[in-house]
Amino acid sequence: SMQEVYHLPAHSLYMSQTVFLLQVDAAAVLLINPVLGVLEYKAGLGFRTGAAQTASVKLGESYAGRAALEQRMVQIPDLANEPDNPLLTHLLKGEGFVSYYARPLVAKGRVVGVLEVFNRSASARDDEWFGFFGALAEQAAIAIDNAKLFEDLQSSNMELSQAYEATIEGWARALNLRDRETEGHTRWVVEKTLKLARASRIPDKELIQVRYGALLHDIGKMGVPDSVLLKEGALTGEEQELMRKHPQLARELLLPIRHLKSAALDIPYCHHEKWDGTGYPRGLAGEQIPLTARIFAVVDAYDALTSDRPHRAGWPKEKAIAHIRSLSGSDFDPQIVEAFLDMLQRE
Repeated sequence: SMQEVYHLPAHSLYMSQTVFLLQVDAAAVLLINPVLGVLEYKAGLGFRTGAAQTASVKLGESYAGRAALEQRMVQIPDLANEPDNPLLTHLLKGEGFVSYYARPLVAKGRVVGVLEVFNRSASARDDEWFGFFGALAEQAAIAIDNAKLFEDLQSSNMELSQAYEATIEGWARALNLRDRETEGHTRWVVEKTLKLARASRIPDKELIQVRYGALLHDIGKMGVPDSVLLKEGALTGEEQELMRKHPQLARELLLPIRHLKSAALDIPYCHHEKWDGTGYPRGLAGEQIPLTARIFAVVDAYDALTSDRPHRAGWPKEKAIAHIRSLSGSDFDPQIVEAFLDMLQRE
């Protein structure tokens, strides 16, 4: 037939269902563009020309605009008798429509668009027809609302994730500046922790949280005074006590952040626990210590040993490895030690 079909793939089923059930010649869905305050063509079926597709109508100005603005059905059973008929005179004059009905698409009390139907021949409409029309409009409104919701969520989630990433990396950087640790040091530790976590079969979707935890492992030190944190010599008992508070402080600081799940809190809170239960703050032992914290502890210890510190030069690789191995089963989870040293060997 000479009928051209204009539609978007996802909407085609809905449009053909509308045309079929309502026994109309053409149907269109227009959606509100809240930024521009206009209705824009989104999907349609049964039009002979492309005019409907390019239609963009101001909210108060057309039949569809009226349906949206006044939140009511607009029915024009005889278009020829409408003296002021913008729809036929310029927009759809090649279409041969004789009747028109429009219904607002309302989702959660908000108008999201308009469903329009057109006929090329006169036909009577009964209550059942109007009932169908209402039901189809409702169905469209819900579908559109869900799709929109999903799109909005996805884009705002992307933006939020990026904002969180930036914030968390900013915190990590601020800490490094204060603690005089190099950024390269943190990056190496984070990278190796993730590699070991993946090898330990921690699910991919948790790895982002593990990354946050590794980046923020010493965030609790924000609460430790400079006089203690940056002290050159040995710490007094009291100072040591203060220093040992940092995992607990980290937990209090990070707990309220909804975006950080427990997988991210485990490292800052538990990376000073020891396999034999002599660590702090809670004296957890063995597998009571979260896996990610056990992994991090080994990676971090190795990195600390091999890095230059203000008061001592970093150890050579072999010496550090021997030391880590000697602490296997006391400080560290023996399986993690094996996996880590294995990883170093292969690099």
